Amino acid sequence: MAGLRARYETRLVGLRSSEMAKAAGLAGAMIANNVIALGSTVVFARLLSDYGSLAALVSYFLILSVVGQAIQVATAREGVLGHLGVGPGLIATLKRWTRSMAVFTAVLTVVSVILREPIAQAVGVKHNAWAAAIGLPAGCLWLELSILRGALQGVGDYKSVGLSLIGEQSVRLISGAALAAAGMGVTGAYLGTPISFIVMCLYCAVALRRYAARSQAPAGGAPAIGLWTHVQRAWAPIAGLIVIAVLQNIDIIAAKHRFNGVTDLASSYAATAVAAKVLIWVAMGAGFYLVPETSRRRATGEDTRPVLARALAIILVCAVPVLLIFAFGATPLLRAAFGANRLKATDSLLILGIAFTALAGTYLAIQYMLALKRTWFLLPMAVIAVAEPVLLLQASRQPAGFAAVVLGVQLLGALVAFSLALWPDRGAARPDAPPPAVVDREPASLEVA
Repeated sequence: MAGLRARYETRLVGLRSSEMAKAAGLAGAMIANNVIALGSTVVFARLLSDYGSLAALVSYFLILSVVGQAIQVATAREGVLGHLGVGPGLIATLKRWTRSMAVFTAVLTVVSVILREPIAQAVGVKHNAWAAAIGLPAGCLWLELSILRGALQGVGDYKSVGLSLIGEQSVRLISGAALAAAGMGVTGAYLGTPISFIVMCLYCAVALRRYAARSQAPAGGAPAIGLWTHVQRAWAPIAGLIVIAVLQNIDIIAAKHRFNGVTDLASSYAATAVAAKVLIWVAMGAGFYLVPETSRRRATGEDTRPVLARALAIILVCAVPVLLIFAFGATPLLRAAFGANRLKATDSLLILGIAFTALAGTYLAIQYMLALKRTWFLLPMAVIAVAEPVLLLQASRQPAGFAAVVLGVQLLGALVAFSLALWPDRGAARPDAPPPAVVDREPASLEVA
């Protein structure tokens, strides 16, 4: 009996170590992804004379990309539960979804090409209309890649997910820089984004086929849900992510309009804003803890507010050294990262740093409310997101004054978000009630895997 227990405990420890290794590996891949993305920003800022246009195009894409981020989480969840099929059944579902995505991508590509001039005007890149036409097709390719990554997560192939994260940024950097250096400028740099998605879609498809070949599951089975039904079920996190994406990225697009005709100023503001948004990535990491822990506590009737407080504390602790650097080392920091010709908005770095620290808190509050299954907060937050570009287009033409408007909007957003987040949760289970037989494992979340 003692020997049996020893073997069981050894296997349990090994399992835990294996799961920890998977989690650590995926976290490491995400860090590498962000480091390469930062390197791409530095390279393109030095390679392009009109870096502000590329930053505006990337901001436009980031707003479009929110659907994919939410669908990746939903696909992973449904894949774990077996709702998308197992083995050959999963591959059949993904093939059917890919055919739908191919048609959807083709239609939106035609639409985007036809409307490239109006899109370029809206984004503030009127001299790069063909680059603006890339945005919608790139968003479709990102959605397909997100589906495939979610499927890999669902079958537990975290290694392939991690490698695809690193590969995506690497291909984007290499191909975009090569095309830009070859004379294609902003359009070439931006083309690196959809190219990286195509390459990684192929990689993920091969990884999924390897999984199917190893699977012992029989072909056939009950048909899985359709792609568009799958998308509709994720409407709440998609809407929440859209609000965050607009609040996070619309200032760079608005700056291209407000600083129209002053390319160096728009590019300097874009570089400064990118540096100021570093704490958003910290908030995303804290969200990995916030969402499941909030969901668990809500299911058992415990107080969920301490979870939000701890996640917020992480942001505040990280904010102190970051804001000190912004206050006393803005010029050396921006010169080292983006070059001496990107220093015209240096005096706005601290203002923007405070603004996006507030947005990091807003992100956590929205994560928290979605974990509590709330959706009514979306309306007031959407009003603030819509108001921001309207206000910014009337803001000062000087970076510091423009940044002050960004700060005002972000502080208002944080105030509204936390006021709603701390509203009593009447839907929580009572502490004296027995816990539910099955804990809800489908929290509406904004986690970016």
